[in-house]
Amino acid sequence: MMYDMPESIAGTTKLALSQNERIMACIMNTHDKAHDSVQHENSNSPQKSGSFWASVKEWARVIVIALFIAIPIRYFIAEPFIVNGASMDPTFSTGQFLIVDRLTYRFEEPKRGDVVVFKYPYSNSAASLGGSQSIYYIKRIIGLPGERVRMQDGRITIQQASSTAAFVLDEPYVESYHISHETQVFPEGGKPLGPTEYFVMGDNRAESSDSRAWGPLDFRFITGRPIVRLTPLSALSIFPGEFHEATSTRK
Repeated sequence: MMYDMPESIAGTTKLALSQNERIMACIMNTHDKAHDSVQHENSNSPQKSGSFWASVKEWARVIVIALFIAIPIRYFIAEPFIVNGASMDPTFSTGQFLIVDRLTYRFEEPKRGDVVVFKYPYSNSAASLGGSQSIYYIKRIIGLPGERVRMQDGRITIQQASSTAAFVLDEPYVESYHISHETQVFPEGGKPLGPTEYFVMGDNRAESSDSRAWGPLDFRFITGRPIVRLTPLSALSIFPGEFHEATSTRK
């Protein structure tokens, strides 16, 4: 016996199939969009990577340029130093931060009264004197090439090798309690300082290891002269410690 499916049921079934088809179509469309979204996101990845490496290259270029500028300045124009020790007291004290001019003495000779920074020159006697060629000293130029230096009762007398005339240095930078009272003539043996030799001393004569102990300083060891004292701020100054006497006391 054959029975016909009621129209209402058949219609419901077709409606259900139609709804299922729309749902499946929606799911497929959503999947395709999701897939497209993932692909689009992945397509940005190379751009982000390229941007990162471009930034790295830019920073590398900035660093190279900075080094290109800083290294010549550091080795040929100016160099920072920190004072350590009491040999130049009261002109300089431990912890003071100095900028040293390396350029000036390439064009002119040091003058009497200049404060100079230099490498310890005599490595052979470093062990016995407690010095080192890698350590920098700071002292004041007292005697110039061609001169003899005489110390007596705290006074410094300068004599030119080519003349019998002599004069006593005016040294306002040496405090009375820093005076050394030994009697000596430099260089030893009566010879004048050589054409590139300088006699240097600390302003604190009683506490300084200088040309009195290890002899004249050759020009090639001089690094430069302080042009700025940055710290402490209360002692901020240009050409700190420099003194050139206007007149000399002749004998």
